[in-house]
Amino acid sequence: MSAGAPPTVRTTGIPTLDELHASDAPAVGGKAAHLGELRSAGFPVPPGFVVPAAAFLDTLDAAGLRDEVAEEHRRALAASDAGRAGCCERLAALVRRAGMPEGLPDAVRAAYGALADPDAGAGPVVAVRSSALGEDAEETSFAGMNASFTGVRGGDAVVARVVDCWASLFGARAVAYRASRGLDTEPAIAVVVQVMVPADRAGVCFTADPRTGDRTTVVVEAVLGQGETVVGGAVEPDTYELATDGPGGPQLRAMRIGRQDHEVVAGPDGRDRTVALGPERAGAQVLTVAEIEDVATTALAVAAHYGRPQDVEWAFADEKLWLVQARPVTTGGADAAAGVSGGEVVLRGIPASPGRVTGPVRVLRQPSDGVRLAAGEVLVAPLTNPDWLPAMRRAAAVVTEAGGATCHAAIAARELGLPGVVGTGDATTVLHDGQVVTVDGSSGEVAVGGDVAPAATPEPGPARVAAPPPAAAPAAPESLATKVMVNLAQPEAAAQAAARPGIDGVGLLRAEFLLTSALGGVHPKELIARGESDRFVDALATAVESIVAPFDPRPVVYRTTDLRSNEFRGLQGGEAHEPVENNPMIGFRGAFRYLREPEVFTLELAALARVHERHPNLAVMLPFVRTRWELEACLDLIDRSPLGGRRGVARWMMAEVPSVVYRLEQYVAAGIDGVSIGSNDLTQLVLGVDRDSQLCSAVYDEADEAVVHAIERIIATGRRLGVPVSLCGQAPSTRPAYVDVLVRAGITSVSVDPSAADAVRAALGRAERRVLLDAALADRGAR
Repeated sequence: MSAGAPPTVRTTGIPTLDELHASDAPAVGGKAAHLGELRSAGFPVPPGFVVPAAAFLDTLDAAGLRDEVAEEHRRALAASDAGRAGCCERLAALVRRAGMPEGLPDAVRAAYGALADPDAGAGPVVAVRSSALGEDAEETSFAGMNASFTGVRGGDAVVARVVDCWASLFGARAVAYRASRGLDTEPAIAVVVQVMVPADRAGVCFTADPRTGDRTTVVVEAVLGQGETVVGGAVEPDTYELATDGPGGPQLRAMRIGRQDHEVVAGPDGRDRTVALGPERAGAQVLTVAEIEDVATTALAVAAHYGRPQDVEWAFADEKLWLVQARPVTTGGADAAAGVSGGEVVLRGIPASPGRVTGPVRVLRQPSDGVRLAAGEVLVAPLTNPDWLPAMRRAAAVVTEAGGATCHAAIAARELGLPGVVGTGDATTVLHDGQVVTVDGSSGEVAVGGDVAPAATPEPGPARVAAPPPAAAPAAPESLATKVMVNLAQPEAAAQAAARPGIDGVGLLRAEFLLTSALGGVHPKELIARGESDRFVDALATAVESIVAPFDPRPVVYRTTDLRSNEFRGLQGGEAHEPVENNPMIGFRGAFRYLREPEVFTLELAALARVHERHPNLAVMLPFVRTRWELEACLDLIDRSPLGGRRGVARWMMAEVPSVVYRLEQYVAAGIDGVSIGSNDLTQLVLGVDRDSQLCSAVYDEADEAVVHAIERIIATGRRLGVPVSLCGQAPSTRPAYVDVLVRAGITSVSVDPSAADAVRAALGRAERRVLLDAALADRGAR
């Protein structure tokens, strides 16, 4: 027998989960060991058994193939990506040729039979899942790289699926992962066979926020039917956020209701079947508050048992909660790796969202391909639009061929906290599936491979992110004359942003991402055409309130939908409602569109009125205003809407079109209460450069003196008229000197992405102190 055989478990033969504990991981893999540990500790884990890794190695020995497999595996580790694929095919063929030695199939069938309910007429429906040695460990997860099978029934079928799991040990992704991590020892795999519960609702629970590592936050995702749809990203799950730092156990803090067009359930024969959902069930809340808190409480007990945060998969069947898997959380916060770096730089683009991450590539061509993206992979696409958001939420980083620093991919990546590089030109041809790369969103570079920092190991599935170190912020933020606001579009980011010290409100709530996500990717006018206007209002009001409520009473400025035809033609039904334009950036958009097609704007105002009734901190803002007459007409539409009848509704406008420099006094006279400078659009129109053009990115400069002059004039006019002036754009986040210009001009507030808020606050403090010091020195010199 070759060296490297795993130790034997404390039991002989094929152990049941009741006989296993966490210490048995070297023999049965982390997945099986954790399930046994939880079941032995009294947690609600379905029964099952394990075919240990020793059985796999003994099978290769019995067939006389173990040394041949080990040698071929060494060649696969050293091979190029192209050569590795052939090695992996040969390895899988060798495993299947070995089959199972005499006696083992009977033992597996006997263990399966022992799971049967004596009163049932047939054997149980089981899941057959790989449990590779090292899988679901703290440093290596191998998440999703080895095979799993659900809906398996019958002893012979179980035997066949066990062999399939063995063969998956040598899948191309798994071998590439081992190569990237320097894991050159002989691999081995165990297999878990576990009774499947007929789940009517399922999902995952993170006992620490997977985005930040915050251990005072629990995140629960839930879907109807079986949990594979949330793990695989086939539908948009409900997301519930709970606080754990209050008295009395976890308390629901925020929720986002997802949208599901189907569920996967067990059919009469035990096999999975997909069931389409009607509109009412598709948008219904999956769990009650009591059930949400039950899931969180149970998962926290699992975390307490292990002494560290856990990623727990759960399911409800006939109102009973079951746990079907648990693994250590390996992402976020203090646990995140720092200092990862790649090898040869193969792509350069525009830095879109800061941070650095190593992970395997997944090349996708269209949003419908998003189901292929596993959690922690690097999303590589030609470009993105709002339809890509479900996939982006699972990605470790985003790389696109098109776009600039203010394109959809850039904005969404910054808000989701993902490193992002856009405008690379040929990412989908240079990179390929399974290739391990390092994405640096601060430099705009993508490199092959990733060097492991000594202190920790970057994790490609889910990936470990090394974000740039934030600027040090005082425990109690200093009081500033300039307000620090945040830009938001995703409800799940609202509670966390609202809880951060020193945030004065939301200066820009982007309607486009919020609306398309709330409507499940359906074009707003398509819903209206279907006679589903009530659904439009209900969905949008719910989504808006989920962001406004955590900030109440701090102001939240909602920018009404700025539909651009190129972005929204891709939505369901979009081709029937969107014109084809040569230059949509300066085309049929903004305030003018509301006058030609008021139906969407009217429903939007109805939804805002519903939210304002409960949260008067909500303000409305009109985008892309070109002329006084269109502004006055839009304000008239607001006056005649339910929102116009609400007292105290602040009416803002975006200052994006250069004509605002000359007409701002007229706009204020027409009834504008506040102005937000959209420096992204203002820059492209002052300089005449498409802000999303990678070819002209060198021309696009928010700090150009012509742009700065226009901004200074807008601020000066606002101060003279007593109207607050804010700015939302990227320059304050990336150029400290820009903050100095804004403060000296007298800006009222600055609105930035949440990740940049601390750094911008520090820059504002320095700028304000410099202004005071300069004024004092000037006064002394005048005496």
